[in-house]
Order: sequence, then C-alpha cells, then structure tokens
Amino acid sequence: MAVRITCIKKDGGNHENPYVAITSLSWINEENNATGISSRLEMYDFVVNNNGTAYVKDSVGNKANLIGEISARGNKFVKTKADSVTSDNLLKLREC
Repeated sequence: MAVRITCIKKDGGNHENPYVAITSLSWINEENNATGISSRLEMYDFVVNNNGTAYVKDSVGNKANLIGEISARGNKFVKTKADSVTSDNLLKLREC
C-alpha cells in the first residue's frame, strides 16, 4: 500500500530536530481514496517494518518518499528522502 501525506501536526515543545516535533501525519491512499491519521511512530513502523510506501507530492507532481530514521537520542521519526526539490519536503506541508 502507498499513501500520500497530506498534512502534519506538530507539538510546540523543544526538540532535537524538527521531524521529532511531528506528532501525527494525515494521509490518503490515492488508489482507493481511503484516508487516515497516523502517529509519528505508527508511520515509522509502516515505512520501516511493514515495507509501506509513504510520500509527499508537491503542486506540480514532484514526489519524495518517506524514510525512517532514528535520532542520536533514540527517537524514531520519518523524513523525506533528500532530493533536489525542496517543495516536496515533509516539513513544507501545512499543519493539520
């Protein structure tokens, strides 16, 4: 299954990096229009342990897949795989 991340929700605390501040991600499965909200840890598990595909798509169709990372402090998070297009970055999405 593949899902497109549509928006993110962040908490207001101080974090070691901006990706760890994401508390949840809203998504849509563009094949069947199913929607949902997953926590940061649920999305990490989906991408890393369940071989799911999640991506961000900008207004002109540029797509960047999410990858799982673990911070130096052991926090699991997802981020977009670096590419030359900044408009498809996870942190550029609107707040839910």
